Amino acid sequence: MSIGRAAALSGVLIAAGTGLGFLRDLVMAHRFGASGATDAFLVAWTIPETVSPLLIEDAMALLMVPVVTRLLAGGGGVRALTATTLPRMVLGLTAVTLTLGIAAPAVVEALAPGLSEPGPAVQCVRLTAVTVVTFGAAGFMSATLRAHHRFGPPAAIYLAYNIGILALIAGFAGLVGIMSAAIGVACGSVLMVAVQLPAFVRCLREDAAPRTGAADLRLGLAAVAPVVVYTVTRQAQVFVERFIGSGLAAGSISHLNYAQKVAQVPMVLSLLIVTVTFPRLARASADGDTGGVARRIRQDLVIAGGLVLSASAFLVAFAPDVIRVLFQHGEFTAADTRDTAATLRVYALGLWGQSTVGLAARAFFAQKRPPWRPAGVLAGGLAVTAAVCAGFAALAGTAALAAADAAGITAAAVLLLAGLRARVAPIPLRRVAADLARLTVLASLAATAALLATGPLGAAPAIVRLAAGGLATAAAFAALIALAGRDLIAPWGIPWPTWRPGAFARRGRTPSGGTSDPADRTGAGGGADDQARTGGQARAASAGGRTAAAGADVPLDRSLR
Repeated sequence: MSIGRAAALSGVLIAAGTGLGFLRDLVMAHRFGASGATDAFLVAWTIPETVSPLLIEDAMALLMVPVVTRLLAGGGGVRALTATTLPRMVLGLTAVTLTLGIAAPAVVEALAPGLSEPGPAVQCVRLTAVTVVTFGAAGFMSATLRAHHRFGPPAAIYLAYNIGILALIAGFAGLVGIMSAAIGVACGSVLMVAVQLPAFVRCLREDAAPRTGAADLRLGLAAVAPVVVYTVTRQAQVFVERFIGSGLAAGSISHLNYAQKVAQVPMVLSLLIVTVTFPRLARASADGDTGGVARRIRQDLVIAGGLVLSASAFLVAFAPDVIRVLFQHGEFTAADTRDTAATLRVYALGLWGQSTVGLAARAFFAQKRPPWRPAGVLAGGLAVTAAVCAGFAALAGTAALAAADAAGITAAAVLLLAGLRARVAPIPLRRVAADLARLTVLASLAATAALLATGPLGAAPAIVRLAAGGLATAAAFAALIALAGRDLIAPWGIPWPTWRPGAFARRGRTPSGGTSDPADRTGAGGGADDQARTGGQARAASAGGRTAAAGADVPLDRSLR
């Protein structure tokens, strides 16, 4: 299946980038531990952390992918869009970079007023500010390539990014200490542009039509505000955590950061599915195929939920071993392991909310005119986060910060799902809730079984317990799915546990990329969904078969060529 191949390709590259990201964090923990110096770097790290979702993964993709998809569906190209938008964007982002460099002391004071030594943080801010320009260019390229169903180069950007950071740490940590990591961030961000440039240039050359639709361009510019506010509001949870964390004991921000880096790996991998299917969701939305949109959302909710919930259960069960194996060496002490593992267990409880917010926001922003609702909902979730942080940080430290994050993002996820049903597509929320409840039970049982199975290994090295626990959790979860949850994966067309030759070919497809099996249907008897689906098919046919731009007729993994 084309989605499967695209997801596999992206998964390999993203897994490699994530692996190097882990190696980067391991190297930093080994060389610098969890101290005031690492806290200073992490304050500066807030800039690329904010710019990345704003200019690569969220705002840029949510704006550009639907616009380019509509241009391609209309037989147009993106040359004029690139010529008019990219230079102006780079010029504006350069001005922001220079402003951040000049105002670095004020930025540090605003982000972390409790730092005892702000000097290193100011220097790191001036270096990491370069990412504002480079991430903007990289994000523009990524969105354009994804809209053309070329997922390889965009998936490789974090691999290149972490290579740059690791190389600079290895070469200069002995000379400039933590500053080597900040220099590496700047250099790695340049590599993110370089790794996509050849494919981006080929993409522009292949576009036959040089003229873009002015309406589409104006609409894209008009849609900037709600998407940008949504992205900044979501990232503001990190601002709240670090603002309050700077007043706690030295190393608290670092403990929270290490826990987040571990916990977010399964969330990133689950959102890989959403990234691959987003162009199809955008096309179904453009065609007015509300039934196809509803099926796509439900399928993504279930598959992403299964991945995140099983990983969350594993992290809660084996957090001490995970942190001990990954970080407890060099300057990272046993006390650091204890505090980080406790934070990780709490933070993992919010992973479903993190994943679901990312999925729901894409469904909202796939519409022709992106709404303000996601930004408003995230603002409410941020208020919950800030209230919990302010009320309990002094009592529970970083665990309270993690709990605040989990509470705020989970509340936002629930509200966004309710909004999807009311304003976007007829998602069967009761059925989705029942599916997720069943997945939660199965994941919890799998982690409990793994804990019992690894109990006799209490005296074994941590890496042995961790490996055995991971295998046991995965095996138990797979077995439980086979026994009690095969219908959950049926909509994804996985003929499991029996892989029959030709099974994929026998399954029908809809223009939005879903299947025509009854398990895919959002309504009990079809009704409005069937009419919307029929209307979407008729419009796709009248477009001269252009559904290949986002449908099953064109493989999603052109970057394999």
